[in-house]
Amino acid sequence: MEAKLIGKFDIAAAGGGKGLLGDIDGDGRMEVVFVQADSGIDDRYVPHQITCVTAYRLTGELLWQRGDSSGRPGSFGSDFPAQIYDIDGDGCLEILCVMDKRFLILEGATGRVKEEHALPSEEAHDCIIIANLSGKDRPEDIILKDRYFHMWALNRQFELLWTHEGNLGHFPWCSDVNGDGYDEVMAGYDLLDHNGQVLWSCRDLEDHADCLWVGDVNGDGKPEIAVGGSVTCLYSAEGEELWRYDGSVESQHIALGKFLPGRPGLQVAGLDRIRRGDGYKGQWDGKDGMFMLDCEGKELWKEDRQTKGWLTIVDGLYNWNGEGKDYILAYRRGGGVKPALYDGWGNTAVSFPEDGYVLHGDLFGRDKEDVIIYSEDTAWVFSGTPADLAEKPSGKPVPQVKRLYRSTLYPGGER
Repeated sequence: MEAKLIGKFDIAAAGGGKGLLGDIDGDGRMEVVFVQADSGIDDRYVPHQITCVTAYRLTGELLWQRGDSSGRPGSFGSDFPAQIYDIDGDGCLEILCVMDKRFLILEGATGRVKEEHALPSEEAHDCIIIANLSGKDRPEDIILKDRYFHMWALNRQFELLWTHEGNLGHFPWCSDVNGDGYDEVMAGYDLLDHNGQVLWSCRDLEDHADCLWVGDVNGDGKPEIAVGGSVTCLYSAEGEELWRYDGSVESQHIALGKFLPGRPGLQVAGLDRIRRGDGYKGQWDGKDGMFMLDCEGKELWKEDRQTKGWLTIVDGLYNWNGEGKDYILAYRRGGGVKPALYDGWGNTAVSFPEDGYVLHGDLFGRDKEDVIIYSEDTAWVFSGTPADLAEKPSGKPVPQVKRLYRSTLYPGGER
């Protein structure tokens, strides 16, 4: 299959940073919002905050910018505290971010400050998680955390609902796994109810949770929780460990999907840190490799990687060209390996000619996922089917799906 280049634009004015997707002006076509984070910190231990936000149309038009993009941006060593979501329910998307130790809600179309709030704690800005802890028709509660140990849940009025301390991992995932109308919170290895009480905990797991997914993996009609960390394991919503795969050194990323049609349940694609490098020490000789598990946790294959590279990000990409297939998206591979879509047996299905970080989503409201690859100064827009950016957008706002308003460097999700 071919990756069709449908757009390319200059993003140098953003000064580097992490990309977010959302139809922030409601015209029926998504925009790209780049958030630059602070540098000069050790983000293994200290959370980032945002220094500049820059919004672009896919045609390259710079819509607005808030902050100063001239400084050296922080590295992608951890999440940035920024999301795109309609938090106030007015039908228009906002940018939620932490700047100068304040929680800002920016109007998506213009960048003006709509609201400003104090943080519940000095370091409560590792990431922003939108959740439905109040049992309302739509999520409007906010969870903040520090790097690894403390978490704060706030309602729409920024009143503190509860706090939690534990081994939180990178990005807690919220989902109504028991059907009670409230989100439960998988906070690392602990499942919390909407009041912050621990329902159950994973057992005999080391390190921390790198990524979390929710889906009906075994096909029994009920959601399970897949955890990637020191191992890959699957838990029922009631806390029963269903299986454990310990054939990896470090399960850094996982993704759920029907990557192998015809097989029962869902498959679990993963990324194993086979040999960890250390950028802080200048050790760049690490190595990683992808793997695939069936719905019972049995290894189907593991990549025998021959090139260097240990920072790969793996995610699921669904319905690339309208055929309804699930693919494994892998990027930041290193060793000269560019981003690509892989089928369920690890074969390259789509190769992209540019290298960089990757955004994917339904850019045009066509129920197909497209791909944006971006470097420090250029963004390339690819699609599996023809699209003309010169055409006028539909005028019907593209919905902001959960995966996009829970953007993270450690992709989690629901399938």
